[in-house]
Amino acid sequence: MKKILLMMCLIFGLSQTASAQFQFGIKGGVNYNNNGDVTFSSAGSDVVNGAKSKSGFHAGLWFRGKIPIIGLYLRPEIVFTQVKSEYLYKGTNTNYDFKKIDVPVLIGTKFLGFANAFIGPSFQYIIDDNFTFSNLSTNDFNKFSVGMQMGFGVELGALGVDVRWERGLSKTEAIFVDNSTNVTVDNRTNQIIFGVSIRL
Repeated sequence: MKKILLMMCLIFGLSQTASAQFQFGIKGGVNYNNNGDVTFSSAGSDVVNGAKSKSGFHAGLWFRGKIPIIGLYLRPEIVFTQVKSEYLYKGTNTNYDFKKIDVPVLIGTKFLGFANAFIGPSFQYIIDDNFTFSNLSTNDFNKFSVGMQMGFGVELGALGVDVRWERGLSKTEAIFVDNSTNVTVDNRTNQIIFGVSIRL
């Protein structure tokens, strides 16, 4: 009987330790992005500098596990993101948006018992790309890129809130073509991301 009780206590203790070492949940939120320059070759290579931020959104899953000995945690995520920007060209607003899958791999630390800070690379795969100027569309864009995210957040029980900055590191662009227009967009992300997460 004592062996059975000891075994039950051991199993319970191991399960509690495992749950404390590994966590996961869902997340979502809004993001504000600034893309780079746009070049309109049909207008003598006119360049529109920068973009005006428009709100996009993201939703996905997160996982977190402690890194032994050093006291940090590893937090990989897989997130669907829609990014939107707006350019003003010759008095006309043109919208540029794309959809991507993000896989940030963040290293972080907790402090004050409820706060955390993190940084790490973000691997991105663009799955759709649209530019409203002359109803252009394209499949000619760099689909894979690497960026970096950094930020901080707070956790109150199972609820977490964070803000992060993301910047594309690899140079990527999208090219839109019709009979008279060739538009090249520097689509490296440069965005502020506000997120809410729930631990399951």
